Amino acid sequence: MNIMVPAAVNIEDLKDTTFLNMGIFAVFVAVTMVIVLRASRNNKTAADYYAAGRSFTGSQNGTAIAGDYLSAASFLGITGAIAINGYDGFMYSIGFLVAWLVALLLVAELLRNTGKFTMADVLSFRLRQRPVRIAAAISTLAVCFFYLLAQMAGAGSLISLLLGISDWGGQALVIIVVGALMIMYVLIGGMKGTTWVQIIKAVLLIAGAAVMTFWVLAIYGFNLSDLLGGAVETSKNPNILNPGLQYGKSETSKLDFMSLGLALVLGTAALPHVLMRFYTVPTAKEARKSVVWSIWLIGLFYLFTLVLGYGAAALVGAETIKSAPGGVNSAAPLLAFHLGGPLLLGFISAVAFATILAVVAGLTITAAASFAHDIYASVIAKGKADAATEVKVARRTVVVIGVLAILGGIFANGQNVAFLVALAFAVAASANLPTIVYSLFWRKFTTQGAVWSMYGGLISAIVLISLSPVVSGAKTSMIQGANFAVFPLNNPGIVSIPLAFFLGWLGTVLDKRTEDVAKQAEMEVRSLTGVGAEKATDH
Repeated sequence: MNIMVPAAVNIEDLKDTTFLNMGIFAVFVAVTMVIVLRASRNNKTAADYYAAGRSFTGSQNGTAIAGDYLSAASFLGITGAIAINGYDGFMYSIGFLVAWLVALLLVAELLRNTGKFTMADVLSFRLRQRPVRIAAAISTLAVCFFYLLAQMAGAGSLISLLLGISDWGGQALVIIVVGALMIMYVLIGGMKGTTWVQIIKAVLLIAGAAVMTFWVLAIYGFNLSDLLGGAVETSKNPNILNPGLQYGKSETSKLDFMSLGLALVLGTAALPHVLMRFYTVPTAKEARKSVVWSIWLIGLFYLFTLVLGYGAAALVGAETIKSAPGGVNSAAPLLAFHLGGPLLLGFISAVAFATILAVVAGLTITAAASFAHDIYASVIAKGKADAATEVKVARRTVVVIGVLAILGGIFANGQNVAFLVALAFAVAASANLPTIVYSLFWRKFTTQGAVWSMYGGLISAIVLISLSPVVSGAKTSMIQGANFAVFPLNNPGIVSIPLAFFLGWLGTVLDKRTEDVAKQAEMEVRSLTGVGAEKATDH
């Protein structure tokens, strides 16, 4: 069969698309800003600002979850990983998707029944408020900051390819613009505005990926075997179809892959910005529907990445991708330019920026809600702050977090910060998930167990990643020239997650204080039946 393959990509040609890319991105910003301004009219109460008045349907919220979850790392990073490492790159897609089954079976419905605005509402329901809320807030802020820093730094590094800005000052300016837009979205629109931005971004991302997927398949006569054969022929490496190209080189790399998979699968069900989305629906049934809807959308998208990754390997080539300014992250944009020229590249560029904006907005409102609701209202004001004051503190926190994210993104620009996303998942799986599971399913669980588990998981994950090859001792390490990597794995999950579960159990069995039996019974009934759960607000 003769396959008509487009002409090879010339990276220099991408520089001519800068103004088109910026124009399409400007249109997206203008449209979403109008929607955010309209959404802000109903932000009257804390429930409106934090949880969008619990007014979204399960399908709307599921689409927003997909928009929140499918970050630039998912779109650009996984496509590039498949293009370079084949089968091993696709394992990321499988890990990210399977994780939602954990969220569906263990967390979504029970969390919606028990909580109000944040993860700490669930953890402190039957435990002592002050120590648990402080620990949960610190864990939430840590996860959000690591994730936020990776997204902001990624925004800067992607500019070199998508907008043709290669100097450090230009990339820093783009990080400032992204941060300023993020602050405006969250400050003005709250959760409702952020949710609509995420819904629009999810539709654009899945639609763009679908167009490129069918285009690639059409080139190969909708024959997946021909596509895979083209990837092998271009890369001149048949191992691109077999497992082990990236993670099968040694026993350590295999163990590292297991550790990464564990963090991805268990971390998703405990990511604070994902958990907070379950409060934006009116009932637990809609929360469950949200997860089912998001599983379909996310699963469909990750099937697209398989075709896009191997399509980039076949039509663009691994060497061209590696030599591009954006490195592995350039696979999807290069494939878009290869297929549809400047117009498709402009659309994909806008989608990439929309992806970053939607994710950082979700992270920012989660971090702000955690500080204002858990630290200020519950600990500092001891539950005496009114809703208006709490929302005012949350808005001020948004500005502070936004400024810190901008400064952190500028400082980390050009650094190897890909590990920060994996670290965010590892911290969520270590510090948050054990405590959530114990709180929901173990009657004897105590405050001491919760605190030990959260701090133990958080500290162990950060310490182990600091002593790993991603920070020092390897060619791709963050700190070049130094070597204090005493922990051999890049991902700490295989150690920190079991350790956190163990510390939660140990802290509980050694705790001489018992918790309120009536509260334990109330939480069990409420989590399983929804009796007494937070309801939607009426306007």
